[in-house]
Amino acid sequence: MFSPSREQVRALFFETWRRYLAGEALSPLETMALDAILLHPEYHAMLENPQRFLERDFTPEDGSLNPFLHLSLHLAVAEQLSIDQPPGICAEYERIARKRSDAHEAAHVVLECLGETLWEAQRLGRPPDSEGYLECLRQRG
Repeated sequence: MFSPSREQVRALFFETWRRYLAGEALSPLETMALDAILLHPEYHAMLENPQRFLERDFTPEDGSLNPFLHLSLHLAVAEQLSIDQPPGICAEYERIARKRSDAHEAAHVVLECLGETLWEAQRLGRPPDSEGYLECLRQRG
């Protein structure tokens, strides 16, 4: 299992944005990262300033959403949708997207359920519950 460090994840987003702005070719992973970045113009200025944000902590106590976590969850969902894993996620996503009439808003519903599923797995020290994840989507969608 690929388990990048916090710095590696952040470096991926900083480098992807830099390469995009410079008109350089992107790897397939960078292309997926760019898709997520382009959905969030509110993060663009931050991505142009790695010196300031590479080491910054984003905590609930300071009231800030961690943009790197958010973008990483977008990548995870894009990967899940590309292979329908867990089985049925594509159908749930499509149902939510039809209901919401907005693919990005639908992706955010999936991100919320994925985040909760991962948090619960970490808290309990066990693998993520795929059926619980899909049930969250059914309830929220």
